[in-house]
Amino acid sequence: MEDAVLDLDPDAFEKVVVDELDLLPDDMVDGLENVVFVVEDRPEDGSLDLLGLYDGVAVTERDRYGFGEFPDRIILYREPLLAICEDEDELRDEIHITLVHEIAHYYGIDDDRLHDLGWA
Repeated sequence: MEDAVLDLDPDAFEKVVVDELDLLPDDMVDGLENVVFVVEDRPEDGSLDLLGLYDGVAVTERDRYGFGEFPDRIILYREPLLAICEDEDELRDEIHITLVHEIAHYYGIDDDRLHDLGWA
């Protein structure tokens, strides 16, 4: 028997993302400025290898950031996340981890440090 693939339509998936965002600690999200959260089906290369992406300039690397700047983006990729999860509880866990990981990049925390902290 083939493994069942978790299937959530884009709207249901986005609701889970919003729910998980609401569960993040206030001190983690209160410092986010000019950041939008985006859900896309897959990365541009079409692969299922990437769960999320921080697209922006970390606050630790900014010298000037003002009005008129495009917002940074934290992107979650629906199909790769669904592909690695067997049920909605596992999906919620993976979305939570991915959100924390990408928000950490906003704050300038690199993958090595995230690995040390158990978030990579």
